Amino acid sequence: MKTLTYYIPFFLFVIMLSACNNDLDEILYTEVTDDQLTYTNAYQATGILYANMRELFDHHNWAGVQETSSDELVMPANASGWDDGGIYKRIHLHTWNSENEQMSAMWNSFYKGVINANRIISLFEADKIPLSDGLTKESIIAEVRVIRAFFYWLVCDNFGDAPLVTTVSTQLPANVSRAELYQFIVSEINAAIPALSEDRDQLFYGRFNKWAAKSLLANVYLNAEVYSGAPAWQDCIQQCNDVISSGKYSLSTNFREIFSTFNENSPEIIFAVPFNETVGGGFLFHMFSWHASLKAKANMQATPWGSGSAMAVPQFIDSYDPVDGRLADTWLMGPQFAADGKTALLGAYDQAGKPLVFTKAIPDGLYTGESEGYRMNKFTVKMGAMHNLDNDFPFFRYADILLMKAECLLRNGSADEAAMLVSQVRNRAFRNNPEKANVTGSELKQNSRYPYGYVEDYKIIDEGNTAPIKYGRMLDELGWEFAWEGHRRRDMIRFGIFTSKSWLSHKPNGDYRIIFPIPQQTINSNPNLTQNQGY
Repeated sequence: MKTLTYYIPFFLFVIMLSACNNDLDEILYTEVTDDQLTYTNAYQATGILYANMRELFDHHNWAGVQETSSDELVMPANASGWDDGGIYKRIHLHTWNSENEQMSAMWNSFYKGVINANRIISLFEADKIPLSDGLTKESIIAEVRVIRAFFYWLVCDNFGDAPLVTTVSTQLPANVSRAELYQFIVSEINAAIPALSEDRDQLFYGRFNKWAAKSLLANVYLNAEVYSGAPAWQDCIQQCNDVISSGKYSLSTNFREIFSTFNENSPEIIFAVPFNETVGGGFLFHMFSWHASLKAKANMQATPWGSGSAMAVPQFIDSYDPVDGRLADTWLMGPQFAADGKTALLGAYDQAGKPLVFTKAIPDGLYTGESEGYRMNKFTVKMGAMHNLDNDFPFFRYADILLMKAECLLRNGSADEAAMLVSQVRNRAFRNNPEKANVTGSELKQNSRYPYGYVEDYKIIDEGNTAPIKYGRMLDELGWEFAWEGHRRRDMIRFGIFTSKSWLSHKPNGDYRIIFPIPQQTINSNPNLTQNQGY
């Protein structure tokens, strides 16, 4: 995010993001009194909450877990390291437990957002935070309630039954059911929406306006059957229709523009998590996916870690149409060159001194060679990039709205209408082959193209569960569009295959794996909590 000086309030907001990112690092339900933390304006107070979101994008946190627990990404060990006590391996194999550090990272980040939101709501209600120009008490509290609902959505999606805390309290909470969390999230967002701004401008970039809140609510409704046992397809459609009817967002004509360094002006982004390489860091996908030799590819100021690790599951790549533009726009493949485009980059471990050529095939999900596996290419790594990227993360975007609506229409029996929306999104990916852009309703009902099965020594040796996936082609469309964006685990669970299919070194390991365990240290410190079933 680079346009920091266009609007003074937004500039202040971004600076507050950097200044307050570590607020309440220790997850106690509260031990901070109002007189210990004071705020001079509303933007400073809400900035803390948005800053908390930046923690989610570490490879140990939400973003890494959503992708590497799925059939899309894997983080194998290699000659440069990356075993780290097996923490990534267990995510791929679905053998994680309550002591995996990813569980604590997610839990602490989610509840840090919740606890900060509770405290800031109480301060606004007590008139202890001055309101900035153009803000009302009602509108700013509504915005914070949606932020809190956002964090509770992540709690609900990842942990299921969990504490529901809405006030500043010293009481140790007990779990409530996942369905209760779902109902709270829905009611909070619906109650807040009327007071939210409809503006889409620099002041509301990276903040929840009405349309970002409706995008969040649509995502919650999309997974309602998983969370509560009752589907809410029509409710999701209504929220999507409201965003579409607003006329404030549209598909970008260029797919890569959405993920570029200067992506804050994309017409497609509805809600972004803003990053800045110096004052708002935390976005570093390139550091854990790229090989160190790729430093010269972008004349980087930082060196990626070892030979990198996060890479595509080859079976996921095999599901693409070879002429789908999103394949090359998402994945780094083939020979790698320095910034001059001519000087071949070289390996440093098992391929030492040899040209670095990223190949699709990997032997399994546990250990690979340094040049095996397609790497991250979705988010632009600018020339001179640092340890942290300057790109903003598009958490909700217009393609998401169109494809959520399409999926709900498909499930409600309107397959042809769904296909029109899917085709609309596909058009830019098949610009050079427009005849392939359109899909039909009957195609969306077909089985997935993904070649599932357990892999050893580069080959599928056990297909495992071969039952067709209902609406499998729709699941494929979501995978091709949203790789690297944190969707895949959630989508696989909704389509019923997260705990039933085999891929790479993963075999099904229990239906209870659709949620994660509450961190053991949290269970130990709070006797009122009950561990999730199976853990």
